[in-house]
Amino acid sequence: MTPPPETPPADQAPADAPPRRRSLFDVQINGFAGIDFQQSQLSGPDLLHAIRALARAETLRFFPTRITDAVPSLAAKLENLEMLCQAHPEAAEAIPGYHLEGPWLSPEPGFRGAHDPRFMGAPCLADFRRLQAAAGGKIRLLTMAPEWPGSEDFIRAVTGEGVHVSLGHTDAQDREIDRAILAGARFCTHLGNGVPAVLPRHDNIIQRLLARDELTAFFIPDGIHLPPAVLRNFHRAKPPGRALFTTDAMAAAGARPGRYRLAELELEVGPDRVVRLPGSPQFAGSALRPDQMPQHLSDWLGLAPEAARDACSTAPAGAFGITLPFLA
Repeated sequence: MTPPPETPPADQAPADAPPRRRSLFDVQINGFAGIDFQQSQLSGPDLLHAIRALARAETLRFFPTRITDAVPSLAAKLENLEMLCQAHPEAAEAIPGYHLEGPWLSPEPGFRGAHDPRFMGAPCLADFRRLQAAAGGKIRLLTMAPEWPGSEDFIRAVTGEGVHVSLGHTDAQDREIDRAILAGARFCTHLGNGVPAVLPRHDNIIQRLLARDELTAFFIPDGIHLPPAVLRNFHRAKPPGRALFTTDAMAAAGARPGRYRLAELELEVGPDRVVRLPGSPQFAGSALRPDQMPQHLSDWLGLAPEAARDACSTAPAGAFGITLPFLA
């Protein structure tokens, strides 16, 4: 009698099976599939709806982003999100940490983007620790403008507590960037965006940050925030491994065109998938899905499929010490 074929171990795919792929990973998700993560009373069903939609977009791990608000309001929102993670194991698995984008950003027009300048100011370590306690210690990434007084000491303190600092929504001068890097800043948030439409030709924040090989830059590869030719040039300017990618997705990502909320803002998304303040050309997040990013990188940067996926998956996750699960 012919013996039955051996069954491969559970963790070993048959030789002719397609290679297993790990999840994508995104450090900046403001909302998804019609759900705004900025709402003060985000519900369990809404959070799980967004998490499951992200899973269909091949993203099993991500950082929900909290944007600029009054510190008490931010603390309450983080407490609510952490409570939902504790109540729902599915949410706890999907959310290994949080990204805090503000309130320590530049309040200047253009540089502040869609963030509310009323709540911006110099960084305060006591306020940060209040927010970190509300988040159960899970703030992993913090975006700030290092031109505020006291930024150097603040960056040194929070990085000493295991938080990664990213420079964004900033018009810092070279000396301020130098000090931030020496204090421990590691990243740039959506480099090329969060700036005015018109800048000095050579001496501007994009060029200052792009030239810093020490900083790993996150770019938004939707063809809108950075046209493909600009993305290609920016990507070439960074050393190998220093260019990563994010969607900066808001509630319209994974949803139809229409009107969506981002905190207190009502935004409109047309068939062109551009997220705008109504009546304004200003962008406010993107409608890009994470699973669209690798193809864009292959098409626009000429990356091999494996390299394009890694730049949206294991590379950004590895920067935060996160091991990604395989897709089913």
